[in-house]
Amino acid sequence: MKAHRLSNKLSKHLAKSLMTCAVAALLVSCDKDMSDLDRFIAETKTKHHGKVDPLPEFPPYEKFSYSADAYRDPFRSQTDESRPTLAQTVYEGPRPESTRRKEPLESYPIDALKMVGLLQQSSQTWGLVRDPDGTIHRVQPGNYAGKNHGKITTVLENRIDIVELVPDGLSGWVNRDAQLAMTEE
Repeated sequence: MKAHRLSNKLSKHLAKSLMTCAVAALLVSCDKDMSDLDRFIAETKTKHHGKVDPLPEFPPYEKFSYSADAYRDPFRSQTDESRPTLAQTVYEGPRPESTRRKEPLESYPIDALKMVGLLQQSSQTWGLVRDPDGTIHRVQPGNYAGKNHGKITTVLENRIDIVELVPDGLSGWVNRDAQLAMTEE
């Protein structure tokens, strides 16, 4: 058994040695003439010439002088100290009645309400308005409807006129006309 292992080792060693000798013989036999490679490199260099575009021409820098002496300083308050501010002025235009009790139709925006009819009894005329929940309300001039403090001014056969009170964005209020037209369903 030992002899068999020894012969295997020797044969492997011999095979490696022969392989090394064969590679060395091939390397020695290579031609050292590389003129064809040098010729190929020279041809390639003559064929391919790279070209870089020149840098673009930029106009010369023009100096700009910024003077804002005639303008308001953006870091100062816009209010003039000699004038009273909005908080100091007393607003005298229309305003909502804060003590008035809200009516049921003031829970809905005007565009969600629909006029569905008219009711007349002797000298009284009422408009019939349906809210989004399907409930029909009887209204007349002086009643309120809509979320913007809308006061009903006129009840006609085909429409109900309303004047809403909306904020103007400057701590005041403005009147805006609106209507509920008769709908056919």
